[in-house]
Amino acid sequence: MDQILGAVDGALRTLFSTPRATRPCPTVAADDTHLGAQERSHSAALMRVNHVGEVCAQALYAAQALTSRSPELRTQMERAAREETDHLAWTQSRLDELGARPSLLNPFWYAGAFGLGLLAGRLGDPVSLGFVVETERQVEAHLQGHLERLPAGDHASRAIVSQMKDDEAAHALQAQAAGGIELPLPVKLAMRAAAKVMTTTAHYV
Repeated sequence: MDQILGAVDGALRTLFSTPRATRPCPTVAADDTHLGAQERSHSAALMRVNHVGEVCAQALYAAQALTSRSPELRTQMERAAREETDHLAWTQSRLDELGARPSLLNPFWYAGAFGLGLLAGRLGDPVSLGFVVETERQVEAHLQGHLERLPAGDHASRAIVSQMKDDEAAHALQAQAAGGIELPLPVKLAMRAAAKVMTTTAHYV
C-alpha cells in the first residue's frame, strides 16, 4: 500500500507541481542565447517534446520500481528516476524561458507510460531492464536528432539536451549491466512507432 501511495504521489508531483532539480541546469559559459521569433517557436516545440519524454520517464521508472522483485534493482530505478527529475525540471524551466507551455496531453502520456512500465515489470526483471535499455537507446537517438535540429544559436537548449543525452546513455548501460535482455525486433519496432506518435503529437499539442 505504501508503494502504491508513493506511485500516486509521484504522478501528482510530476503532472501538477514544479519539479526541482538536484543538479544545476547545464549551461554553456559565455554563450548567450539570442533567438528570432521563428527560432524561438521551433526550439519551444522541440523542448516540449523533450519535456513529454521526461514525464514518461517518471512514469516508467515509477511503475518498474513498483513491480521489481529485487530491492537492489528498485533502488537503481529510483536513482535513475531522480536523475530524470533533473531533466524534467530543466526542460520545464527552458519552456518557461521560451514562453511556451508543456503538452496538454501530459496526463495521457503519463498514464500510458505507467501502464507500459507495469507490463514490462510484470514480465520479470530481465525484461523490465531490457525495456529500459531499449527505451534509453531510442531516447538517446531522439536527443541526438534534436541536437541536429535545434537552432545553432540556442545554446541554452542545446546544453540541456546534450547533458540529457549523456545521462540516458548511462542509464542504458546500467540497465544492461544489471541483466537487461535484448528485446525482440517486433517489440523494438512497436516501441519506435509509439514514440513517433507521441513525439509528433507533442510537437504541437
